[in-house]
Amino acid sequence: MGAAEGSGGAAGPAHGAASGQVALLHARLLGGTAAVAQLWFHAAVLDKYRGVAGASVLRTDTLGRVKVAGWSLDFGIACTPGDTTAGALIHVSLGEAQARIPEAERQHWAAHAVTLPASANYLTLQLSRGTCIDDGELRPW
Repeated sequence: MGAAEGSGGAAGPAHGAASGQVALLHARLLGGTAAVAQLWFHAAVLDKYRGVAGASVLRTDTLGRVKVAGWSLDFGIACTPGDTTAGALIHVSLGEAQARIPEAERQHWAAHAVTLPASANYLTLQLSRGTCIDDGELRPW
C-alpha cells in the first residue's frame, strides 16, 4: 500500500489496483485482525544493514527483504503511479514486525517510524487508561 493510498482523509482515496487490497486490509483490521495493520518507516532504516558482513538488503519494484544473521524481514516499498521517489518509505505488518524484528533492533526501527498527524490527548488516553484530560468545552461537531 503506498504512502498516499488509504481509505480517504488527507491523503485522499486509494489509487488504482491497490484500492482493492486497501479495502480488504481495512475490512480485516476492523474485523479484529490487528496483525495485518501496516507500520511505515523511512527507507533509511535499512542503511544500518548495508555493508554489514553477511547481511543483505534486496528489492524488486515494490517488495524488499532485509536479511541479517539470525533474522530476516520482508517489506513493501510504498509508491504511487508516476512516483519518482519510490522507495522513500517502506512498510511491514505489525505481526511481521513483532515476530521478526529482534528486540535489540526495535528501538532502531522505532526511530525511523513514520506516522500521520495524531491527537496527543487521544494517544495519551489510549496509552494511559483512566487519565483525565481537560480538552476544552464539549460541543457538537
